[in-house]
Amino acid sequence: VWKYRAKLARRDFWWRISRNTRIVPGIIGVCILSVLLFAGVRAAQGRIFPNVWALGVNLDNLTVDEAAVALGRAWATLPITLVDGARTWETTAPALGLRLDARKTAEAARGVGLSGIPFGYRLEPVVDLDVLTAQTFLLDMTETTRIDPYNAGYRWEGAMLVGVPGSDGRFLDVARTMERFQNNLLSVVETGRLDLTMSVLRPEVIDPLPYLDRARALAAQQFNVLAYDPFTDEYLRWSPDRVTFASWLEAGTESLTLRESTFGRYLEEKSREINEIDPIRFLEQTDSFANMRRAIANGATSVQLRIRYRSTTYTVQRGDSGYRISRVTGIPFYQIQQANPNRDWDKPLYVGEVINLPSRDITLPIEPVTNKRIIVNLDTQSMIAYENGQPVFEWQISSGMSSAPTFPGVYQILSHNEVALGSSYTLCSATGCGEWTMYWFMGIYETVPGLVNGFHGAVLLPNGQYLGGGNVGRPFTFGCVMSENSNAEALFRWADVGTIVEIISSEFQPQSGLARQFWQRTMGDRATSPA
Repeated sequence: VWKYRAKLARRDFWWRISRNTRIVPGIIGVCILSVLLFAGVRAAQGRIFPNVWALGVNLDNLTVDEAAVALGRAWATLPITLVDGARTWETTAPALGLRLDARKTAEAARGVGLSGIPFGYRLEPVVDLDVLTAQTFLLDMTETTRIDPYNAGYRWEGAMLVGVPGSDGRFLDVARTMERFQNNLLSVVETGRLDLTMSVLRPEVIDPLPYLDRARALAAQQFNVLAYDPFTDEYLRWSPDRVTFASWLEAGTESLTLRESTFGRYLEEKSREINEIDPIRFLEQTDSFANMRRAIANGATSVQLRIRYRSTTYTVQRGDSGYRISRVTGIPFYQIQQANPNRDWDKPLYVGEVINLPSRDITLPIEPVTNKRIIVNLDTQSMIAYENGQPVFEWQISSGMSSAPTFPGVYQILSHNEVALGSSYTLCSATGCGEWTMYWFMGIYETVPGLVNGFHGAVLLPNGQYLGGGNVGRPFTFGCVMSENSNAEALFRWADVGTIVEIISSEFQPQSGLARQFWQRTMGDRATSPA
């Protein structure tokens, strides 16, 4: 009953309004007045009207200042997706060089008025582009987005090695992408998407068939990777599986060659393994690539790589001097000076001071001869030479006197001169400086640029006498390692350029297993670990 009565009441109400010409205009007037009053209040307060949006932010009832702050916060993290087909990369509008004028956008929102009622009003933000930032960002993306062209290669399918045709690569065309970007700033902001313009990179070789037989012959054998450390005289050995090895083979323009990208990733993995043993050791890619290319060209079943050393630091201890640091680390003093150009070496060192040390590799500048090694013990004035791990020579030597000492370290034979000349301030007088003649000289390291110490035999002095009477067994040279003349000739003819020379003493510990053996045997009861 009550529902029926309510229905009758509504009908009666609307009938009376429709018949009374004063009521309808009054209601309309009240509505208009309410809207005007609302608009007036908002205008007086300087606030944005309802249902106005920008950058996904509802700006309703915000002042221009408040809206600018809100828009700035949203802009700081506004996502932009860079797109190349199925590949995407995420960034933000500011990182891409897009700039928002938050104040002008907020003022524009204020100027929209009541246009957002009732369906809403989406305002285009006021943006521009920092061209330099955008270009820099895209240039930084070139390597990330690049797909190298694939030269023809090889892979295993079951028990058969098959050829894989070459395929195109892609690289980011920064200029065309920038043009597209600048012409579509608002679209990029509104969609959150920038489509990259890519160019095609053609492979050099498409057909794998010319070298398929050679690739099969290589891949049919177990391939081994040997990493040699010339300082410790140690090898690390890895045997990649056949799938990995096949991925390194590439059809070149003239022969089967190395695919550097896949082999490079393998080197990075093995460098990380080496770092776990010693953090300053690594495999350098350039010379490793060259060695691997030669191995493939020669049809070899193994490759030998060289373990390299990074530069490091030394913390000064009590009693240290520049020369003592040189003798402890095995790095010539002048090279330590060059690694610390701002250090005044006339001033004393202090305990705890950190000194830069260059890479140890500077003492081994050429390819090492791996099967020969000469070891000199300064404490016992003795020397031994090994070939393939077996001793071939052993005798007494004379090293540098205390005023011109021989520096311990790991070096290598750099040069051969049957006769060489030298001099010293001790041979100088008012009439000039005399020269001595050295026989069977082999340079091993520079004490300063241009002044080389090395091995030699007899030294004929300007007065016609021989240094030390031609004898050996105690230090009296000017820094070189002297052998009896016949022994020096034998060593000269045996030691190839690149042969490793390890000079040890109580200051510089043996680096290799052979040097440790020689140290133990020659030092006897004194054979404690060198300082």
